[in-house]
Amino acid sequence: MKMEGSLFYQLLLAALFSLAMPILCSSSSNTKHFNFNVEWKSVTRLCHTKSVLTVNGKFPGPTIAVHEGDDVEITVTNSVARNTTIHWHGVRQVRTGWADGPAYITQCPIGAGNTYTYKFTVVNQRGTLWWHAHFSWQRASVYGAFIIYPTTPFPFHFSLPPIHAHIPLIFGEWWNRDIEVVEREMNLYGGGPNSSDAYTINGLPGPLYPCSTKDTFIQTVEPGKTYLLRIINAALNDELFFAVANHSLTVVEIDAVYTKPFTTTAIMITPGQTTSVLLTADQIIPQDHSTEGVFVMAARPYLTSVFPFNNSTTIGFLKYQTNKPYPTLPPHNNYTLPINLPAMEDTPFATQFSNSLRSLASQDYPCRVPTKIDKRVFITIGLNLQDCPRNQTCQGFRGKRFYASMNNQSFVRPSFSILESHYRKLKNNGISSDFPEKPPHAFDYTGVNPVTENMNTVFGTKLLQVPFGTRLEIVLQDTNFLNPENHPIHVHGHNFFIVGRGFGNFDGENDPVEYNVVDPPERNTVGVPVGGWAAIRLIADNPGVWFVHCHLEEHTSWGLAMGFIVKSGKEPSQCLLPPPSDLPPC
Repeated sequence: MKMEGSLFYQLLLAALFSLAMPILCSSSSNTKHFNFNVEWKSVTRLCHTKSVLTVNGKFPGPTIAVHEGDDVEITVTNSVARNTTIHWHGVRQVRTGWADGPAYITQCPIGAGNTYTYKFTVVNQRGTLWWHAHFSWQRASVYGAFIIYPTTPFPFHFSLPPIHAHIPLIFGEWWNRDIEVVEREMNLYGGGPNSSDAYTINGLPGPLYPCSTKDTFIQTVEPGKTYLLRIINAALNDELFFAVANHSLTVVEIDAVYTKPFTTTAIMITPGQTTSVLLTADQIIPQDHSTEGVFVMAARPYLTSVFPFNNSTTIGFLKYQTNKPYPTLPPHNNYTLPINLPAMEDTPFATQFSNSLRSLASQDYPCRVPTKIDKRVFITIGLNLQDCPRNQTCQGFRGKRFYASMNNQSFVRPSFSILESHYRKLKNNGISSDFPEKPPHAFDYTGVNPVTENMNTVFGTKLLQVPFGTRLEIVLQDTNFLNPENHPIHVHGHNFFIVGRGFGNFDGENDPVEYNVVDPPERNTVGVPVGGWAAIRLIADNPGVWFVHCHLEEHTSWGLAMGFIVKSGKEPSQCLLPPPSDLPPC
């Protein structure tokens, strides 16, 4: 299959240019105003055309670009007959939990035909974040980049090559079926969801999929120039490896936090995470153009689960600028994946990459990791197998239903906003603040037989509550039930420091001795190692109610989540702001 016609390339380049450009905004002072319209859009991929939920008719959605310190107001109009919310993933929302977005945690959904304006300030953050729908599985198509430009030059601009341009790369998934049907069937029968049909780069699957040569991401670069790739994993259910043939990547930022730069052949990125890397177009192209200067970029899953999954690969192309009017791609059967792309089960590479991440920890960008703690919470995370209710059909393992839990508590979202209930001090609503701070029973977490134990869980809406300013450590322990798995855990409203990681069971006496409390990586989403543990530390200095959950959407649906309350402090600046007047009702 060949790509032909200069008109196609002109249209393609125009589309890619529009993706890289931020959505137009109006400004007054340092307040940036944006308008989102949630609407259906007919989209064709893999020879399948369907209506896809979008923002402003774009898939992926528009890029939001602001500056550090800006006040931001984003008016979201819901023009579809579905509820919706938008989450600004990684924005700390200091005292503005009403703008965080997860449905029934910090707000009731925006109903059909209604509007809500998210108002918040970008405080002491800079770099690559993203936004996505936070209702049901709508983020399968409702997502986009959220870029925060710094007020001062990049800290690495003296030691590394100057940046010629910024390029957003958003990884996603495509289902030929209606994503609402996929989710509904999973919840109805208790089985695993159907896998996606393709992975995408900026919404384009690439030529390894049927009918998709024309839907291929191509990025033109100038030889010798350096580019900042802002990489976002917006996939619903898959961690991904990414590499560019014949090119190395220098990691300089994760989750909008600067890192000590280091060079790698590839990266591993979980759903919810962002990674910014420098890529220099340093390959020599002969003057006679005997080689085309086209290099494959590829993303494929990091496999840690026995559940069915999409084992395909999405590719795009890095195209060196030449005198030729448009790119000439290799024949379809000659696409060669980068030799530096890790194999799907390459846990050693994923581990090495994660262990290489370090906070910059400079005078201008200090690493404020708590060296002492006030509280340690030990949380087991994993899958559950619930007995099938009488007179129901269940399609999970052994005719049961799949669920997931934290400390054997499977989280149930209420039919109202937990934040509003907390703010108004409502009682007798089925919510309690007695989330268990350790598992109900100690056992061999990673050595237990995966299928013979009783794996029924407890359902409820239990919250972990801590006073303002608590120096908190949370140890996240994977379990062997059904199968161990790499779980990306996202904490709303706070960044945290990953002070320790390891395989097997956490040792409360010996493992903390090896913690890194000098320059641990600072993130908002941590990949808990398959069959292992991760210890994170944070200062609970943002009053409100915050969602803590696995960013594999199927696991969140099964209950792998919890609520986290930070009580208001004594000073006015330590208290949650009042709710906005247009907060959606339930």
